[in-house]
This record gives sequence, structure tokens and C-alpha cells, in this order.
Amino acid sequence: MMAAVLLIAACGCLLLFLHPYVTYPLSLRFFARCPVRLDPAAPPPSATLVFSAFNEEASLPAKIANLRAIRARHPAIEILAYSDCSTDDTLPMLLAEPDLLRVVPSTERTGKATGMRRMVAEARGEIMIFTDANVLLDPDAVEPLLRYFSNPAVGGVAGTLRYINEDAGAVAKVGGLYWRLEEAIKRRESAVGSIMGADGSIFATRRSLYPEVPPHLLDDMTVSMTVTLSGQRLIHAPDVVADEKNATESRDEFRRKRRIACRAFNTHRYLWPAIRAAYGPGDLYKYVSHKLLRWFGLAPLLAGTALGLAGLLAAGRPSLAAAASGLSLVALLLGRAGFPLLGSLYQILLSIVATMLGVVDGLRGRTYQTWTPAVSRN
Repeated sequence: MMAAVLLIAACGCLLLFLHPYVTYPLSLRFFARCPVRLDPAAPPPSATLVFSAFNEEASLPAKIANLRAIRARHPAIEILAYSDCSTDDTLPMLLAEPDLLRVVPSTERTGKATGMRRMVAEARGEIMIFTDANVLLDPDAVEPLLRYFSNPAVGGVAGTLRYINEDAGAVAKVGGLYWRLEEAIKRRESAVGSIMGADGSIFATRRSLYPEVPPHLLDDMTVSMTVTLSGQRLIHAPDVVADEKNATESRDEFRRKRRIACRAFNTHRYLWPAIRAAYGPGDLYKYVSHKLLRWFGLAPLLAGTALGLAGLLAAGRPSLAAAASGLSLVALLLGRAGFPLLGSLYQILLSIVATMLGVVDGLRGRTYQTWTPAVSRN
């Protein structure tokens, strides 16, 4: 009897771990669809595109060329850039383009959230388009992006990000796979209401909705979630496409995941009272499934593993428990060595561990305010 209880509990933990990736997106099929109706006669709103940069001299030539292509199609768009006290040639490279963009410099490291706030304060556009220094936005994407705001119920739009270097190794491959799953979930969420936050690589909101963002929080999460807390929709746009390179070294990606998870969990704690007050049962289910359970994913995975082994021991199968433990250890070592398929599974596990460590950092009061670009993504 005890063995059965332990094994059932182990299966329950495994299902809880898998829910954000499998059963949650499947469950969205049972929500009522909520299409976005646009007004083709509405004039496009004015827009300001902004990005923060720290030591991005390697990415800036391609970024500046991309901005020129965007300006050629949309001459009225305003472009602002923030150099977060860069120590390389980032600031001189930005200052060399006065006909293209206006630079908001900094005399000290302040972090992305502070830079974004300063640029929003100087912006003149009705719509703020947020992106990153290493992200290239399809110039043809600006028109459909702005068109979504012809619906007054739409307060924010998240674009579709593509990682373009998935063939650069297991780390980049897993990052690309994870992001394709994330984009698929956002499409389903958007079809039934609002998505649960936007990524800073490419999204836009109405400037009037921009909140006060504490410097240690995740600015893209805070800004995009504020749209939904204001009673407007945050939608996903498959026709607004941007490209980015992912990190290719495990160490870079581990640090990035840990930093983002810490800032995201601190942002969650900051926003949670407003989320509980503003969200109905459906949106609360979406938020917990998409965000909260994923951040704590390592806990049910470890609990399920321990309960499964305990169940086998209680059932009088110690040899089976030992074999399962041994095979898991061998698979872990082979994955670390980069063995095909197992290498990808190992990188997924590292990502889960990094996310949980970031949450623990947040619970212990740690904050990340500044950032350093991953060398391996250049």
C-alpha cells in the first residue's frame, strides 16, 4: 500500500513539473476564443523605438543598419538609445548617428530599467517599441505592430522572436527549442485573451500605460504585465518578427537564466498583490501555470524522483531502484560530455537548475540591476 502511495505521489509531482509545458497549453483549448478586431481606417499612431546598450560594439553595426532600414520605411519613427556607461566604443558609435537616433547617455551604471524609464520620459510617440541592442527587427514588422493598436482594447503587443544560431551547439539548440515552445504558448494565450508577459527583445505598449519600474526588477515583465493590470489586452503578434543570437556556452546561459529568474521572481513579488486584485480565475490560472510553476520546476522534479525511488524500495525492488539511479547518473555524465540527445537533455536540466537558483536568490534578498552581454552570442 505504501509503495503504491509513493509511486502515485511521484507521478503527481512529474505531472506538476510537466504542466507548464504540456497540460497547460493543451488546457487553453477549452477557453473561449477572443479574436482581435482591427480598424483598417484608423490612422497609425506615432511611435518611438528604444533600446538600452552596454558594451555592444560588436552588435551595433548590424543594429544601426537595421534601424536605417526601419527609418527608410517609416520616416516618422523616433529612435532613442541609452548607453549604460559603456566602457567600449558603444557610446561613440551611437553618437556618430545623430540623423538616425538620439542618445541618452549615462555617467554611471544604472541598469536597463532606469535607462528605459529615462527614454520613455523623453519620448514623443504614442506607442513605445521596446527592443534590445542585439535584436534585429524586420522593417516590415513595424506597420502591423502599430496596426494592432487600432483596437482600443489592446494595450500591448509582443512580437515573435527567432533565434538564428541554433546550429551553433547544444546550448543554442536547446535555447531555440525552448523559445519555440514559449512562442507557441503565447499564441494560444493570445487567442483566448492576454499573454502572461512579454519578452524584452521585441514588444510595444501605449506610452500612457508605462509604470514606475524599480531598477532591480525585470522591466519588460513589469511594463508588459502592467498592461493587463490596467484592464487592457496584451497580445502576441506572429507577423511582428525579430531575430537574435542565443548564447552558445553553458556558463553564459546559466548565468543569464539565473539572473533573469531572480529579477523575474522579485518582479512577481512586487506585482503579486495587484495581480491577485485584478485577475479573474482564468487569468490567475494562466499566470500561475505559465510563470509560477515554471520557476519552481526543479522542486517537483526532485520530489518526484525521490518519491519514485522510495516507492520502488517500499515495493521490495531495491535492484530496480539502484539500476534507475545508476542509469540516471550515467545519462547525466554522458550529457555533460555532450553525447547526442543526452547533451540537449543535460542543457535543459541546467536551465531548470539555474532558474531555481535565481528564485532562491530572490527569496534571499539578492538583486541584479546591471547586466553584461554574453560573449558567446556575438
